Amino acid sequence: MAIRLPSAAKRFLRQSALTANKRSSTSPDVPKGFFSVYVGQCQRKRFFIPISFLNQPLFQDLLSKAEEEFGFDHPMGGVTIPCHEDVFLNVISHLN
Repeated sequence: MAIRLPSAAKRFLRQSALTANKRSSTSPDVPKGFFSVYVGQCQRKRFFIPISFLNQPLFQDLLSKAEEEFGFDHPMGGVTIPCHEDVFLNVISHLN
């Protein structure tokens, strides 16, 4: 069974993966079925997010904000979401 992703999420992941492949990462591997995001305004914290969240409209809104602010060039090597950690955790809590 394949997961159907909206075209914006597919484009975002494809571009982010290409950018991440160009960087060497010293961080631990991401667990299978997850991807990493960095959240925060000043000091960023890393979270592992289930891939299934990509189908969720609330999470897609966060990805759109990340695309608006950073394009597909994420300085941390993973997807950087430009919001406060408490806002992010609130959104994630509604997706479980």
